[in-house]
Amino acid sequence: MSEARLSSKGQITVPRDIRERLRLKRGDKVRFRVTPDGQVVLEPAKYAVSELFGLLRREDREPVSVEAMDAAIRGRFKGSA
Repeated sequence: MSEARLSSKGQITVPRDIRERLRLKRGDKVRFRVTPDGQVVLEPAKYAVSELFGLLRREDREPVSVEAMDAAIRGRFKGSA
């Protein structure tokens, strides 16, 4: 079992074994959830798709339409059969 100490500012350091098990890296967000029986669960925060909008945008490339993506996918599957 791992333990952590609460600082005077209300902060804790997540123990290494827990960080590794949850695959947490510096800057990752975590969520605390209280279960109906009163236990607190620490879990990696998952992002909504809307929060990821624009993440892959590159200034040196033009956006690709959904139709162009569909055509590329269809072409790839035709060649693999």
